[in-house]
Amino acid sequence: MKTKRAILIGIIIWIIAVFFYSSSYYVPILKDAYTQANIVLFIVVIPLVWIGCYYYYKKDNRTHGMKVGQTMLLTSVTLDALITVPLFEIPNGGSYYQFFTAAEFWIIAFEFLAVAVLYWYARVHSVINKSNK
Repeated sequence: MKTKRAILIGIIIWIIAVFFYSSSYYVPILKDAYTQANIVLFIVVIPLVWIGCYYYYKKDNRTHGMKVGQTMLLTSVTLDALITVPLFEIPNGGSYYQFFTAAEFWIIAFEFLAVAVLYWYARVHSVINKSNK
């Protein structure tokens, strides 16, 4: 596994996701800005992870999507713990506990992993099986 590559892609995904999440507060569509931001994040994570996997698998086609997804997700979670929670959540009355136990966090984390695994099965695993026959 190319760990540095997966971490770098995870950082890029996190930066873009935080940008979309934060920007959604400035475009009021729903009455609840928090729910709107999480919906935006839920939608944006799909193409971000898919494109991230595309770039990762340009150089490596042996690593399972679950491992790549876990590495990218853990990178994003680490950045959330180091940056998002202390700079954005705690000043607004939140806490680490509230952030990491929120259902929205776990739904998006599951989605992140699911997209990475689906990419692997759709784009990598099928190519490996065809070349082995």
